[in-house]
Amino acid sequence: MPVRILDTASALYHDLHTSDTIGIYLCGVTVYDDSHIGHARTIIIFDVLRRYLEGHGYKVMLVQNFTDIDDKIIARAKDRGISAAQLSEKYIRNYHRDFDDLNIRRANLYPRATMHIPDIISLVQDLISKGAAYVTANGVYFAVSEFNRYGCLSGKHIDELESGARIHVDEDKHDPLDFALWKFADEDPRWESPWGMGRPGWHIECSAMALRYLGSGFEIHGGGRDLIFPHHENELAQSESSTGEQFARIWMHVGMVTINNEKMSKSLGNIRSARHVLDRWGPNIVRIFCLSGHYSKPIDYTETLMRESLVKWRQVETAYYELVHAPILDRTCDPSDLIAGSKSAFYSAMEDNLNTHEVLSAFLGLVRGINSMAGATLTRNAADPLMHVMNEFMDVLGLKIPQLSDDETLRINQMIKERECLREARQYDQADAIRDRIAALNVELLDHKSYTSWVKKENIAADL
Repeated sequence: MPVRILDTASALYHDLHTSDTIGIYLCGVTVYDDSHIGHARTIIIFDVLRRYLEGHGYKVMLVQNFTDIDDKIIARAKDRGISAAQLSEKYIRNYHRDFDDLNIRRANLYPRATMHIPDIISLVQDLISKGAAYVTANGVYFAVSEFNRYGCLSGKHIDELESGARIHVDEDKHDPLDFALWKFADEDPRWESPWGMGRPGWHIECSAMALRYLGSGFEIHGGGRDLIFPHHENELAQSESSTGEQFARIWMHVGMVTINNEKMSKSLGNIRSARHVLDRWGPNIVRIFCLSGHYSKPIDYTETLMRESLVKWRQVETAYYELVHAPILDRTCDPSDLIAGSKSAFYSAMEDNLNTHEVLSAFLGLVRGINSMAGATLTRNAADPLMHVMNEFMDVLGLKIPQLSDDETLRINQMIKERECLREARQYDQADAIRDRIAALNVELLDHKSYTSWVKKENIAADL
């Protein structure tokens, strides 16, 4: 079945074109600070989409930019007595550290705005030549009135936007809605241009980089819902004014993350960095949380919901190790109904507008089915195909069971065997002492009627 994605611009579902390479441009972060849980959710969603597509043999070209020139970057760099380039480089390194730890597959390309100044200048020149932009004393502006579809992405009408527009300090602007493509500057960082020394506006950067690497009409342009207006609206207007062609086939936007039902903001002091949630909960629980609601809807970050995600992950760990330790028995166990039902639900939800809530529910349904069989009907012959499907689902979701070394596994098995011998000898105090030693390794024993299996639990700081 084709994958259907809800397009923000048309409010219609579109099937992905999968005959060629699937081009995806994902708006990245402005690198003046560490990324937060809201950024993490957006990037996890697109990571899952990419994993699914690549797992089905499709070619994906994922381009995710870094905005490394911005007024916020310049101001913070000045405060710290370093260059804007040094500040940006620090937070790009931190970004890769954090998102590698979140088990995010790296994008095919991470273009930076500062490395594409010639592309940006060329695009601005083209817009001026076509009458879609003009020069003022302060810079170059895009003329919104020259693009008759302005507002088509956000669903806003120009009259409505003009009535709520703030008056800009540049009185030479033709219209309050016109936005900067190039801003003149008296101090570095700045670059030469045909109109004067300056630096690019925010919106033009993404248009230049998306067109450079993906061309017009690429498959998906993505980002958080907060980018729909004005960033993506302006990208669409300036890109299509230049090329005369559709910029992106599908606009896909991820819902915001709130904190205890409040918007994240510095004034409230409630911003949760990606590093903070990673150190506290680990990558698997963060990913489960971010996938727990439909990607297009907002979700609320609370300790309660994170602990619910922890409970789900503990169920996943248990199912995984139950499969690892399933006994070889003469009886047969047929898992085909569980496998077929789980795969149908999982992939139907993936194809239906990436319904991450239902995708996760299908995966956890498989997990519960495995745990209900453990110690009763589960055998080695059934465990192998179940493990194959479980690994298949976890790969799409980006979940990963921490692997033990052979020495660690041997040590745990030896301690369990020693405990079983002591129990058979009715030396229960000594057996309990070994159980405590095993528990200190964060290993939980699962005593079944005819055998004992065990689960190596991931160390979670918030669970200590």
